[in-house]
Amino acid sequence: MTINKLLDLNGRTALITGAAGGLGGEFSKTLAELGANLIITDRDIEALEVLKKDLSEKYKIKIITIECDLETAEGRTNLVNEIERSIASLEILVNNAAFVGSSQLSGWSVPFESQSLSTFRRATEVNLSAVFDLCQKLAPLLRLGKAPTIINVASIYGFVAPKWSLYEGTSMGNPAAYASSKAGVIQLTKWLASALAPTIRVNCISPGGIFSGQPQIFVDRYSQHTPLARMAKFSDFAGAIAYLATDLSLYVTGHNLIVDGGWSIW
Repeated sequence: MTINKLLDLNGRTALITGAAGGLGGEFSKTLAELGANLIITDRDIEALEVLKKDLSEKYKIKIITIECDLETAEGRTNLVNEIERSIASLEILVNNAAFVGSSQLSGWSVPFESQSLSTFRRATEVNLSAVFDLCQKLAPLLRLGKAPTIINVASIYGFVAPKWSLYEGTSMGNPAAYASSKAGVIQLTKWLASALAPTIRVNCISPGGIFSGQPQIFVDRYSQHTPLARMAKFSDFAGAIAYLATDLSLYVTGHNLIVDGGWSIW
C-alpha cells in the first residue's frame, strides 16, 4: 500500500462541526483536498456557503451545508436527522466546534470568583456534552462507513494549567469552564476508543495557542514560552487532521495528538 493510497479519501464523507471558524475551515480544506465529500456545519450559514463555493470549485467534491447551534439538544437532533436523510454512511466525524467565549461575555474572562455557573454550563454543553451527543447519535451511521474515525478537538489546557502571567495587562483570560471541558474531551476520547472498538477509531487533537489577532504583548509572551518560538497558524493542523482522518492511522485509537510547538514539554 502506497502512502498516496493511504491518504486517499475519495468516496468517503466527513462531517466537520464549527467549519466556519479558522480551524474548522482548515480541516475542511485539508479533507477536501484529500478527496472527501463534506458536510460542514456552524451557526454562521453565510460563512459556510462561502467555504462551500470555494472548496467545491477547487476540488470538485460534494458539500452539504447545515446551519446548527450545537448548544441546544434540539439543534443537534435536527442536525443528525438532516444528515441521515442526506447520506447512506459517514466515515469521518470531526468534533471541532467550541465555546470559546469573549471578554464581553458575562462570567467568562474574569477572575475565578466572578466566573458564572451559567456560563460554565454553556461551555460544557458545547465543548463536551455536544461531543458525546453527536458521537452517540452518529455511531450507527459511522459503522456503515469505510474505516470510520472520530476526531475530537481538545486543547493543551485540557491537560496543563495556564501560565497566568501571559494574560497580565490584557482583557484575555483562561476560564475554568474551557479547561475542564477540554479535559473531559480527552478522557471521553479514550473512553469512546474503548467502547466503539474495533469498528470505529476515536482520537483527539490538542492544539496549542493559535494566532488570531491577540494583543502583541500576549503573542510575545506566549512565543517566549514555546520551543518553536511562535504561536500556531491554522495551517499547522493540516497534517494532524490528514493523519487521523486517513488510513495512515489505521492502527491508532485513543490517542491525544498534541500540536503545540513544544509548549507542554516545559
